[in-house]
Amino acid sequence: MRALNAPTAVLAALGAAVLFGASTPFAKQFVGDMPALLLAGLLYLGSGVGLTAFRLMRDRGWRNPGLARLEWPWLLAAAICGGIAGPVLLMLGLARSSAASASLLLNFEVVLTAMLAWIVFKENANRRVVTGMVLVVLGGLVLSWPGAPTGEENSWLGAAFIVGACLCWALDNNLTRRVSNSDAVFIAGLKGLIAAAVNIGLAIFWGQPMPPWSVAAPVLLIGFLGYGVSLTLFVVALRDLGAARTGAYFGAAPFMGVAIAIAVFDETTSPLFWGAGLLMATGLWLHLTERRVHTHRHDHP
Repeated sequence: MRALNAPTAVLAALGAAVLFGASTPFAKQFVGDMPALLLAGLLYLGSGVGLTAFRLMRDRGWRNPGLARLEWPWLLAAAICGGIAGPVLLMLGLARSSAASASLLLNFEVVLTAMLAWIVFKENANRRVVTGMVLVVLGGLVLSWPGAPTGEENSWLGAAFIVGACLCWALDNNLTRRVSNSDAVFIAGLKGLIAAAVNIGLAIFWGQPMPPWSVAAPVLLIGFLGYGVSLTLFVVALRDLGAARTGAYFGAAPFMGVAIAIAVFDETTSPLFWGAGLLMATGLWLHLTERRVHTHRHDHP
């Protein structure tokens, strides 16, 4: 598929960030209503079914997604990392953290995505960006330090689960980069269906009851917007920006989650929380401003 121009790709990455960032505090409201595995499965069920239905209506039936035979293993690996392991770890982390603190910790996805892009997939890096990544890590340590009064119900174990989710999504981002020239709606929809089938199937196997429709319906909607539409926009941005750069713009997501957690759900914070947020915001600013100055194009296989 034809790549977008850079400004449009940036808007796609920011749109993905806004939708995913908003999904975290809203999903947090359902953590007590069902187990983590089932909640993750329903979020991805909303994503997979919604995007698949949209694609069938858009194309007026089934159309070949243009995925080469050798690209299928990349997509399957991305679905396992980002669609199965990542969401379950996030739900486990949300059960032990406030939505605001969890949202800030999601900045680790930017760090880990960039590290994998540089080390494994050979995208470029420099000292300015590395400094920014160090500041994000320091902010995360402040949030997760045992006994740190950053908000309600936080724990180092919750932080560890969320950072683990970020690692899974960082792997997902870099693996998805390898197939991002195919139909973005198909990629996001298939990942959603695979994740939903595995997570819900395991939940049922372990005897977890399905929630009533009044609870499931809003979860499905959150999944469609925050996981499905968000991932589609993310894949579109990957084509032109690469994994590290798209991940940097996606760094707006945690701050959207913080804003909603505080403004809508009235979560409490502390000066230490805001200090951690400032460290992370400064780190992301260093990354983003470097990318704007560093304008020459890199081609990826």
